[in-house]
Amino acid sequence: MKSLANHIIKALVLILLFSSLQLAQQRHILSQNNSNLDSVFVMKKSPWDAVLRSAVLPGWGQFYNESYLKIPIIWGLGAWFIYNWNWNNKNYQQYKTLYIQTGNNIYVGNRNFYHDQRDLFSIYMGLTYFLNLVDAYVDAELFDFTVKGDNYSGQPMLSLRIKF
Repeated sequence: MKSLANHIIKALVLILLFSSLQLAQQRHILSQNNSNLDSVFVMKKSPWDAVLRSAVLPGWGQFYNESYLKIPIIWGLGAWFIYNWNWNNKNYQQYKTLYIQTGNNIYVGNRNFYHDQRDLFSIYMGLTYFLNLVDAYVDAELFDFTVKGDNYSGQPMLSLRIKF
């Protein structure tokens, strides 16, 4: 009888020990969850502020978002399209004047070609400006997006917080 009582006491001690360890882990998890619930996520960069900046001066929104390598790309594309628009417009005006002066139909084809090219570069400039705005918005929206490694497995882990 005494040995049975000793076994029961040992079993109760082990149960209490394991349950207290489990309870301690649950308290730790609950305290972590409560700390996450108490914090409010605040974005560091405003997407519409970045769009407004890029609308005023292309590349300024990328500067605001700290994407410095995109600025020369935007300015380079814009300068290239403006240069080509001016060159095609100059040739269009030249062939238009030659056609008016001579009445030769040979100049009509060249005039129309440079007119179409000038219009295409106008579209390219507009698309570059629009994509500059979209890039500034998306870059500001994803500024707080992080990819961290999982502490247990060492694998990359995506983490995104959105406030509704």
